[in-house]
Amino acid sequence: MKPGIPVLALTLCAAPALAQSPMSAEAFEDYATGKTLIYGESGMAYGAEQYLPGRRVIWTFLDGACRRGEWYEKAEQICFRYEHAPDDPQCWTFFRSQTGLTARFENDPQARILVEVEKSTEPLICPGPKVGV
Repeated sequence: MKPGIPVLALTLCAAPALAQSPMSAEAFEDYATGKTLIYGESGMAYGAEQYLPGRRVIWTFLDGACRRGEWYEKAEQICFRYEHAPDDPQCWTFFRSQTGLTARFENDPQARILVEVEKSTEPLICPGPKVGV
């Protein structure tokens, strides 16, 4: 199988997941804590997030730079506040499907949709951008 095919296949499965009810904060916490999830969009890798105890997170766009933050519940959304932009929370609605999580970005009128394409218990490696350059 060519690289990218699994991401594309999972991306195509996102629409049925959105017909389900949004995950509660408790369900999201139970599913994600202790894991690193890699997300894709439109068949391409998008980023990864490590979910730590205490609703803390580490996000990367897969460029080596990591952003630490925390998440909290706001109505049916899960909002992330990162240390680099504490006044600009990023809110998502998460749905659970047979293949993993699907997330709809609520801050964007275009409603970006991400799908979980890989799950691991390994921590993110965050050496920083332009290491060795």
